[in-house]
Order: sequence, then C-alpha cells, then structure tokens
Amino acid sequence: MVKQESFKKRVRARMETTGERYAAARAELLAAAKRHQPGERVWASEPEAGDGSVRDATGKGWNEWCDTIEAWPGHTDGHPAIAKWLEEENGLDGWWSQQVTGGFERIVGWRMPYQRPDGTFTASKSKTVSIDAAKLRAALLSDAARRDLFPGQKVELRSKPEAKAIRLGFDEGRQGVALMSLTAADTGDRCTITVAHEKLVAYDDVERWKFYWGDWLDALG
Repeated sequence: MVKQESFKKRVRARMETTGERYAAARAELLAAAKRHQPGERVWASEPEAGDGSVRDATGKGWNEWCDTIEAWPGHTDGHPAIAKWLEEENGLDGWWSQQVTGGFERIVGWRMPYQRPDGTFTASKSKTVSIDAAKLRAALLSDAARRDLFPGQKVELRSKPEAKAIRLGFDEGRQGVALMSLTAADTGDRCTITVAHEKLVAYDDVERWKFYWGDWLDALG
C-alpha cells in the first residue's frame, strides 16, 4: 500500500519537474507504481473510513473488499452498479455499500481525494469564531451584506431563507456551490461555521478554495 501523504508528495514533486497538472502527474505515477510492484496493491489514495472500521462493520478489510469487487465481472459498470451489487449480493446495508464502493474507487484510482461519485470535487473547511450566529446568518441572506462579506466574488443565494443550511452559488455556479452550516455556541457569542464547497470541476480547485475559505474564516473571526 502506498500511503496517501507520501503519494501526494511524489505527485507534487513530479508537477514541479514536468509542469503537469495534479491529475496528469498522479495518473503517471500510479501507472508506474503498478508496473513496478506486480502482485502488490497500490493505493492511489486513502478511503474515508479506516481499515479497522470497515473490517469491524463489514467483516472485511479494504484490500479484501477490493479483491472481491474486482473479481465481480460487473465492477466496471460504475458506482451505482457496484453499490447495488454489494447491497444485494454481499449483505451490506445501503450506507456501507456506498462507503465500500467509494473506498474502492479511491484505492484503485477511479476517484481522487475530495471527489464525489458524480465526478465533481468538494472542498471543506470549519472553524469556531467570535461572531453572533444570528447576525451572520442575516448577513448571508442579505444581497447587500453578501457583497461586503465576499468582496470580488459574484455570490447568489441558492437556498430558501428558512433553510437550516445556507447554499451560495459562486459565479452563477460555475465556481461551485458552498453549503454553509452555522452552529451557535452555548454562550451565544461564538459560532462554529462549516463550509462544504461543492460542484468544483477539478482537483486543483480544491486547494484553491480550501485556502480561500481558510482566509475567509480567519478574517471573519
């Protein structure tokens, strides 16, 4: 198994040398690893659940599940087909069938880190800051206040005002959609803000938006 952080460092080193984008450099290194390590399973990236967790819940570890899925002739039919097969033929419940399918796709390189089944990417950030949750929510729902909160960005409200989580489209959705959840602390003067910036089209967008949201949350605090 190739650990994810080590693999990422090798990818970025290749990017600096060749000028390739992340996805291209990653694909070349993964192909090379498979050529030079016959008989060993090379993990392109780590699944969300650890090996111990998936074994405790399903009776098999990740390498065993990968072997099981690859032995099924229909495993190349895509995410929904694999998840359905795991549920109907292998006794997994709906949640674990999705988790095992996603983990398999990450391990074999069909899905990159932060990538969703539809092929898009999600960047997430969370922080607790000194701000009143109700006031921040009101500002996010206000067209005028949003312009002050996101200078230089074209941001539109995509959710109903009464929705629990606030959805914001960036550049009419071309730069993804941010799902924001606000949780007030017991004291009322602090708020935990969780941002999931969805529908990003490329892996390189993830790091850019994680950096953006990190700066935004720091400035807000």
